[in-house]
Amino acid sequence: MTQTDPTFRDDKEELTVQGHELVHKMKELLRQGNVRRIIVKQGGRTLVEFPLTVGIVGALLAPELAAIGAIGALIAECKLEVIRTDQA
Repeated sequence: MTQTDPTFRDDKEELTVQGHELVHKMKELLRQGNVRRIIVKQGGRTLVEFPLTVGIVGALLAPELAAIGAIGALIAECKLEVIRTDQA
């Protein structure tokens, strides 16, 4: 399962969410399990980036999700760039 393995590919997706929906959407993405990285952007600037590895559980991300909630409360709209690793 290396990056050079041709059976795996990275898919990038960009989602627009309202600030108050940010934590909910992040949790939803984490439950999907195939997310490798989540980047929170606003106005072209990267606010925060989460590299995710296999085995990360919600308890380990709890402090980060609390910080995301604070960010979400301060911004009206942001973009989530979601990088997924899927088997081809």
